[in-house]
Amino acid sequence: MTVNICICNTCAPAASVTVSRLRLMAAIGAAGLNDTVSVSTAACLGACQTPSSVALQGQGRATYLFSGVSFDTDIDDLIATCRTYLEAPDGWIEDARPCGRLRSCLRARIPVMPAQKV
Repeated sequence: MTVNICICNTCAPAASVTVSRLRLMAAIGAAGLNDTVSVSTAACLGACQTPSSVALQGQGRATYLFSGVSFDTDIDDLIATCRTYLEAPDGWIEDARPCGRLRSCLRARIPVMPAQKV
């Protein structure tokens, strides 16, 4: 199973997004999560009022949107949230206490899209 952390690259300067992405990738490696967590960027995640915005998503799993994330102080909470997400059935986190400050940064939690009937 692979989880993707998607960083918004619209609200912050490109250099800042690059540094944040590299910092996050280093933390993922240090946590031993290289095989399960990837990092990407995307234009406008729609939470522009409080940059930086980050989405957490996985195939067949719930999607989370966070805003107001600081890559200076929230890296450990992002790693903890990835671990919690990976452990949660369908990615639906019932107890977000392990996520630390990211609990207060949550803007949307979108359930898994139901399988389509043919």
